[in-house]
Amino acid sequence: MRGNPYEEYEEYNDINVVPMLDVAWKLLLVFMIVTTSAVQGISVSLPKASASAHAAKVRSSTKAITITADGRIYLDSLVVTMGELEEKLRQYKATNPDFPVVVRGDEKISYRKVIEVLNLLQQLDITKIGLVTQKIVK
Repeated sequence: MRGNPYEEYEEYNDINVVPMLDVAWKLLLVFMIVTTSAVQGISVSLPKASASAHAAKVRSSTKAITITADGRIYLDSLVVTMGELEEKLRQYKATNPDFPVVVRGDEKISYRKVIEVLNLLQQLDITKIGLVTQKIVK
């Protein structure tokens, strides 16, 4: 009668990490090359997004900041100045510290207006921010 078939194999009590390190090193190199090549020569056409972008579901607590072509700023549907916008956002932050905000800017406005609004959101420590764009129709 035969014995245990596993007796003839030698047991290893340690893990050989050299192959795992080789794979990790190669992955690191690949990601470094892909990232640097993707950053160079990027052509941006604002405010359009790729057709594959999915629209995020907007919750009822989401506040929308809209900047029109003539430079007016709306919070949801109310026209506000930057001071009023700051005051209202502080009130919302006091009641719900984690509320999301979406920023919509007309493509004809100065990029500076959008940056001013984003700076205000950063000062108020509002971190859930989305930029709304339109899909490219092909």
